[in-house]
Amino acid sequence: MPDAPRRAWRGGRRARMTMAGDTARATRGPGAQLLALWRSLRASAARRRIVWTASGILFTIGANAIGQIRLNAWQGDFYDALEGRKLDEFLHQSLVFVGIVAVLLTLVVSQTWLTETLKLRLRDWLTGDLLDRWLAPGRAYRLRLSGEIGRNPDQRLHADAQHLTQLTAGLGIGLVQSSLLLVSFVGVLWTLSANVTFHLGDRSFGIPGYMVWCALGYSLAGSLLAWAVGRPLVRIDETLYASEADLRYGLVHVSESSEGVALYRGEADERARLGLRLATVIDVMRQRAWGLAQLTWVTSGYGWLAIVVPVLVAAPGYFMGDISFGTLMMVVGAFNQVQSSLRWFVDNVATIADWRATLLRVMALRDALETIDETGSDGDGRPRIRFTRNDRPVLELVGLSVALREDDVRIAEGDLRLERGERLLVLGGPEVGKSTLFRAIAGVWPWGEGEIRLPEPDGMLFLPNKPYLPPGPLRAALAYPAPADSIEDARARGALESVGLGHRAEDLDEKERWESELGLDEQQRIAFARALLLRPAWLFLDDAGSALGSRQRRALIETLTRDRPDMSIIAFRRDDDSVDATLFPRKVHVVRDEAESA
Repeated sequence: MPDAPRRAWRGGRRARMTMAGDTARATRGPGAQLLALWRSLRASAARRRIVWTASGILFTIGANAIGQIRLNAWQGDFYDALEGRKLDEFLHQSLVFVGIVAVLLTLVVSQTWLTETLKLRLRDWLTGDLLDRWLAPGRAYRLRLSGEIGRNPDQRLHADAQHLTQLTAGLGIGLVQSSLLLVSFVGVLWTLSANVTFHLGDRSFGIPGYMVWCALGYSLAGSLLAWAVGRPLVRIDETLYASEADLRYGLVHVSESSEGVALYRGEADERARLGLRLATVIDVMRQRAWGLAQLTWVTSGYGWLAIVVPVLVAAPGYFMGDISFGTLMMVVGAFNQVQSSLRWFVDNVATIADWRATLLRVMALRDALETIDETGSDGDGRPRIRFTRNDRPVLELVGLSVALREDDVRIAEGDLRLERGERLLVLGGPEVGKSTLFRAIAGVWPWGEGEIRLPEPDGMLFLPNKPYLPPGPLRAALAYPAPADSIEDARARGALESVGLGHRAEDLDEKERWESELGLDEQQRIAFARALLLRPAWLFLDDAGSALGSRQRRALIETLTRDRPDMSIIAFRRDDDSVDATLFPRKVHVVRDEAESA
């Protein structure tokens, strides 16, 4: 990269590297976002079960609509029997009512069960889809470096995914049901509108579909007013979820760091920090409460007026004697069904705003995960390191320059070629960027220039300064990332003995949070035991024995070399630590690219 463009790129690098997640936010409309989710669902194994469940719901909704039409017709016969004081007909219609209600109740219960089943199946699919994308090699780590969106992905993966599937199922089913009832009752209401006539002097006339137009006008006015008042809730809900996630992150961080907080007597400081995050949540909740109160003026007023509006618009036909009381009740019932279907939007404005905000958060994460692995430049002026494979067991670093926030890191000796079985010591002072070079070779830090040619077959194992120990039995921590049952008891016990943890041999099946149970020195010994068990061809150590004494660290490395003499070991250590130097015939030095950073 020429000097001037390199300096210009580096000048804005800090902002770009911290804001990458924000620029990856979903910018597509809800239609495009739902289409992307549908394509993913169509390609998944869960599609068949979800489609069958949705088909069952559609069947019950259709049957329910037929039952509602029958119930509406029953109202006319029932109220006419009341008006005519026909006792036999009244008793007959009462029995008919029991039969209709029994069928409708069965349909409602079935629809409830199918709806909840659809929610859990959608949750299973969506969360699984996000987890597959998030836990692709290196993505979870790179997402942490992507600004705001990478701060607390757990909130989006867990709470937001759950909320989105529940809202989508509820709103989708409600919309289908309202649409089907609308189609069913518009025809009924149009026919009944013929009975409503107007009289002006000696003239009488009717308006085709009069009651339908009244229902449409009433619902349209309510919908437009409700959306105008409720639209700000989309932004408020999105802000609320983000601030809730920030508060949750703070709580988890304090819980996991409780020992350090206690030792420093930092409880008051942490309480103040959490208090500020809580205050932000409360402030947004206050805004939401005011927004909901404003919206309630529209939704509740609309609902109360709906009680009398159908009677008022049908009153001319009734008072002129053109329709009976039973027919009036049929007209009112059909009008209520039509306007109830049309008012679905009015009743769900707050829920739709909530759904839209949640969809934005989930799709922002999903879109970020889809673009985070792009090779070459990421579109923001940040070139990526190229990864290729050798056809032999040789590791090569060609023209490699790893990008930090402000400088570049490179090997002072230039290009590097390492044959299988060689031992290399990578030296560098504090904060020079050794760990970043370590991550770059591992493939989790992609930013920089040049090429890394990986050996074939690779069989690589990377041991950071603080190893990852999964929760569960100690056997799983030893075998990670291999299955726990892939390591026999004898081998597991032998590995523990070899690294000085023989006293933990009886704990192989004990389930603990081992990162909290063990000190750093024991955790690092577990990592060396893991290397003994997995026997990689290439082992990379990033200050992996820093918590151990020099003799103990040397003994562990010698144990590894005796167990597998052809193992390539690349150790990243400080310049002033020469204790391990005799184990490594080759040395290279990591430096910052100061010449071009000026």
